[in-house]
Amino acid sequence: MKLCNPPQGIGIGLVFDNRIAALQYCCMSKVVPISKRGTITLPPSFRKRMRLDQLDNPLMLVEEKDGKLIMELATAVPVRYIDDGTLEGWIAEDEADGAAIRKSQKKSK
Repeated sequence: MKLCNPPQGIGIGLVFDNRIAALQYCCMSKVVPISKRGTITLPPSFRKRMRLDQLDNPLMLVEEKDGKLIMELATAVPVRYIDDGTLEGWIAEDEADGAAIRKSQKKSK
């Protein structure tokens, strides 16, 4: 909601941002407490909607992006089921990232 310049003769003007209203209508949002250890408990309505009760060992992928935490259901895949080419590609990417970090650290010293 934003304040705007009201037309002459009218008091305070309010403009409602329909995108926010639509987002709030389409998405579930709740305030959940965070324990001292960083543990959160998802409300039952979230767990039911995500069908977490139907999974043996549910996992969540959590990433931070632009100051927000994004949570998605994840699946653990044993390494033995991932082909060697994919694993070698991931290792090469990690090694390249590590080399780039080391290089930037040397330049900053």
